[in-house]
Amino acid sequence: MGGALRIGVIGVGTISGQYFETLPRLGGLELVAVADLDHARAAAVAAEHRVTPLSVDELLASQEVDAVLNLTIPAAHVEVGLRALAAGKHLYAEKPFGLTTATAAPLLDAQVGGFRIGSAPDTVLGTGVQTARRALDDGIIGDPIGAAVHWSSSGHESWHPAPAFYYQPGGGPLFDMGPYYVTSLVTLFGPVIRVSGLVSRSSRIRAVATGPLAGNAVPVDVDTHVTAILEHAGGVASTVTVSFEVWATKAPLFEVYGTQGTLLMPDPNRFSDTVSAWTIDQPEWHELEVSAGYRNAGRGIGLADMAAAIVTGGSHRASGELGFHVLEIMEAVGVASAERRIVELTSTVARPEAVPLSEAP
Repeated sequence: MGGALRIGVIGVGTISGQYFETLPRLGGLELVAVADLDHARAAAVAAEHRVTPLSVDELLASQEVDAVLNLTIPAAHVEVGLRALAAGKHLYAEKPFGLTTATAAPLLDAQVGGFRIGSAPDTVLGTGVQTARRALDDGIIGDPIGAAVHWSSSGHESWHPAPAFYYQPGGGPLFDMGPYYVTSLVTLFGPVIRVSGLVSRSSRIRAVATGPLAGNAVPVDVDTHVTAILEHAGGVASTVTVSFEVWATKAPLFEVYGTQGTLLMPDPNRFSDTVSAWTIDQPEWHELEVSAGYRNAGRGIGLADMAAAIVTGGSHRASGELGFHVLEIMEAVGVASAERRIVELTSTVARPEAVPLSEAP
């Protein structure tokens, strides 16, 4: 690849704004086109960012686009991704990797001819999670034993003006928020080999709280309270609770437990929150100095990391293989609950390479 990787964005909904804010300051990337089923919205976004508005078909056929950034709704991730790869484009997609492993597996099979797949979330590449990983690898809390995650809210309808897709397949607390935490756990401890869990949903009536759709009912077709136990290949046990059913809690968001202390993890939905530790050598909570990760990262850093790897021939960190493994973990939670058993995973992935403390590529 010569010069910058030319990016075409498909899907310019709410999340796209965060990408458009970051992309201009990332080396190795050049935003050249946008597309959306809402042509008027695509045209407005294109004018704002001084790029070309195209239809989806035109963007996929364009010789000016090297890679597709797929920001469509979860139900379209696989279809658009397969079309991008078939058109000879690299692909980076928002999470989740797909709705099911059966439908998403062809994406990995289509990764041929040197074309790559990247998958969000890339928040784990920032200084927050990477500093925690560095502390873990340096043995600050001894040998890791376990981790506990508790993310909850009363539901996204309280703030999102069009929240219906959060309650459709590919949404819910597990597929929407779970990838941040599960990807972080795999980054810290490596792949998961076995999963158990329970899922449920309440009969609570939900309605949009803000915007032009305020008052409209929100149909719920996903489980809204999820608890899982993950066994990592190295023996670490992670417990994960994610919920759209909790009005208030004092539960810690994310902690890691070791033989000589505890790490208080940053929010993995952010890039650069601080990490705190309590150790037997320093038995009080203290913030750790930033020691790893991309500084000043934002959404799209995983795409920039992939672009740099294309140039060097190395491996990119926010990979399709990682996204697929996280998808299988989440899918297995539902299977374990429905069948009341422990589920053994069939996929695996290498623990992603650590990010040294550095500027964005």
